[in-house]
Amino acid sequence: MIEELFSQYAVFVRKADILFKTIKEKYPDSVRCRIRCCDCCHAVFGVLPIEAAFINYHFNRLERKARRDILRRAEKAEIEMLKAKETLKVFDENEKMKVYGIGKQRVRCPFLSEQEECVFYDKRPVICRVYGVPYSMFNGKKQLSYVCGLSGFEAKATYPTVKLDSIYKEFIRLSTELFKDEGYLNPAAKATLMVPLSRVIRMPFDDIVKGNFEA
Repeated sequence: MIEELFSQYAVFVRKADILFKTIKEKYPDSVRCRIRCCDCCHAVFGVLPIEAAFINYHFNRLERKARRDILRRAEKAEIEMLKAKETLKVFDENEKMKVYGIGKQRVRCPFLSEQEECVFYDKRPVICRVYGVPYSMFNGKKQLSYVCGLSGFEAKATYPTVKLDSIYKEFIRLSTELFKDEGYLNPAAKATLMVPLSRVIRMPFDDIVKGNFEA
């Protein structure tokens, strides 16, 4: 069953790649992604359970040295995140400011090598695949658009946009199926959780597929 869910997940990943390529071909001067351009690799973000399982599964099939180097960077990222959360405790009564503050943190992705290259590029999360072109997500009932600050897209112009929520909706469905297949009693309860990447690669695979994110 897990193989079938991964196959379905890969379909939406390919769609994201196609959308990115289509927009890039239409606006070649505005999409400025290139090798060793890693501004987007210094950010705080999470992945949904099906993506967490996919990443963890393939991470554990890397060679030992590569895993060791990535885990070392993941531990450093976790420490930086804990420091950031401690600093942002002053906003405990203001959730909006707290979320804004976390989003502004510059935490290096564990998959970014010392040579400023992604060592997990072929299996990277979907957010990494669409970041260089305009994409949109809902914030409450309002749909907001985002784009890389290094791109050439103009703020007041209208462009084709990757609707990331539509892709995430499918990931939530797949996550629910994952937990249901594993016998999780309330599969929808944790299907919407976003798990930090640095934590995903440090968790046992079985904990992820069973929704044991507090373990």
